[in-house]
Amino acid sequence: MSIPEFLVPPALRLARADRVFATVPGARRHVAERALRPQRYGPPRTLRRDVAVEVTEHEGWAMYTLRPIETPARSAVVYCHGGGWVNEIVLQHWQLAAQIAAEAGTTVIVPIYPLIPFGTAQEANRVVVDLAVRAREEHGAVCLAGDSAGGQIALSAAVTLRDDHAVAVARTVLIAPALDLSLSHPEIPLVLPHDPWLGVEGTRHLIELWRADLPLDDPRVSPLAADLAGLGPLTIFIGTRDILWPDARLLRDRARAAGVDVELHERPGLVHVYPLLPTRSGRDARGSIVRRIRRALRGASGDQGVRTAAGRRPAPEAHAPASRQFS
Repeated sequence: MSIPEFLVPPALRLARADRVFATVPGARRHVAERALRPQRYGPPRTLRRDVAVEVTEHEGWAMYTLRPIETPARSAVVYCHGGGWVNEIVLQHWQLAAQIAAEAGTTVIVPIYPLIPFGTAQEANRVVVDLAVRAREEHGAVCLAGDSAGGQIALSAAVTLRDDHAVAVARTVLIAPALDLSLSHPEIPLVLPHDPWLGVEGTRHLIELWRADLPLDDPRVSPLAADLAGLGPLTIFIGTRDILWPDARLLRDRARAAGVDVELHERPGLVHVYPLLPTRSGRDARGSIVRRIRRALRGASGDQGVRTAAGRRPAPEAHAPASRQFS
């Protein structure tokens, strides 16, 4: 069943979806509640009949691996779920991971990383990078993917892989990623009244806990602060009713200037992480994600999905103006 697009924003307003992100007290209450009563994170029992799921442990993290049953798995994807660094993986994340495994014919690795107030950006970066290196050794070509907070983790990992391992992954797919955790883009206040899901003040409180001792401009916190040259191809999905939209456009512009292959799928009037929603646009975006991952992994299989990062040069500093496409 598909939900009409026009119903999504008012439904989010009615549900007060922004209550955790709009104010510092709301964020504090939510962090305290999640620390006291952690959420379940395992996949549903009936995910897909054509996908096998197994769980292992890696450095104290639960690590789920999804593989297609009907065809041999080719290469791997490391998928980092979103949730504002404070919420666990949910059904929509599992459904997308299973769809990628089945339809792209690949192994999908889903790390259950520690959330705030216990997890930090530094730890997440270290372990996700290690997972990607291990996946490359075991499976060959590797893609990274993530949504929202998980998009930050995925792109930060891509930067560290380039810097510390001279590796550019086959493709990094980002769904409404958090890119600059200073939230300083001058277009954000213009988008904020039209975003029914995210807010600024509560999000800043969550960011302070997540970054811990790292500065905001550390690429392990804010990947947009990195020199982007030498990264592998990037694919970004974003709606215009999302305060993260201006930074997504800036990532596109800076990546292009740095010589990185980048594509931005920008949908007017759609909300945060729209590819995860049960709408026609969400379904179409999920199909596009699968196709891009499948092509990237097949195209990279000859060289294990990695290239030596080279030819880096500084990225431009100016903010790119965003057009007003809120409705």
